Amino acid sequence: MTTRADFAAATDELANRVLGALRGAGGTALVARHIDSAPDTLAALAAVRVLGADTFSPHLLAGTPFHADDAAAVARSLDAFPTPAAGPSARPEERTVAWRDWATAQLLARFGENGAPPAAAEPPGAADDLADTTDWQGWSVRMAQLATLATPGLDGPVHETARRAALPLARGVTRSVLRRDFPTAVRLVRWLAWLGHEGVDLPLDPAPVHEHVRLLGGASPRTALDLAVTDHLLTARPPEAVRT
Repeated sequence: MTTRADFAAATDELANRVLGALRGAGGTALVARHIDSAPDTLAALAAVRVLGADTFSPHLLAGTPFHADDAAAVARSLDAFPTPAAGPSARPEERTVAWRDWATAQLLARFGENGAPPAAAEPPGAADDLADTTDWQGWSVRMAQLATLATPGLDGPVHETARRAALPLARGVTRSVLRRDFPTAVRLVRWLAWLGHEGVDLPLDPAPVHEHVRLLGGASPRTALDLAVTDHLLTARPPEAVRT
């Protein structure tokens, strides 16, 4: 029987593989190899769904090839764990999962080439509860849970909300650091770095905060992956500068 510890271990294993590829360790299809070599296939598939859009980060940020076997493995994970309904009556956690799966499906449709499933439609109304940032404390926690969407090449209602909410994001970062909630701070800094990469004026410079949370945020593989993605966002040229 697959336990919560099995799921966590599989997610850490995949995060380490993605992180290695992002840092330049090329080679075979990393997602497919993760599943094929796993002692628990179900846990390995769940890990792909948890990392979601981040499984594409070596391809998006470092230019590594995205193999057809990896596309098949990502599609298999989405089949194994269907996206929950995310209508107006859905719980916040269901809406969060729906947006994370939407991001994964968008990138799979784009880079999976022939045979990839079509891009998923935006979850109906699932971003409505993110539009109001009055309760910026609770709102920033939700945005931290959606940090895998802070990825170049993705755009949708959540991203539009983020563009209008640089100040609540900065407040969320500050609050998380003061509370020593470094995993949340790491993910919110990632959003600020994405906004800066998009050319949005920021009320807080994410670079020194990023370095601070790097030193204090712990060494879990998922945190390390968030930090590595943020590194790329902070150092990459804006999209307009790289278009040809």
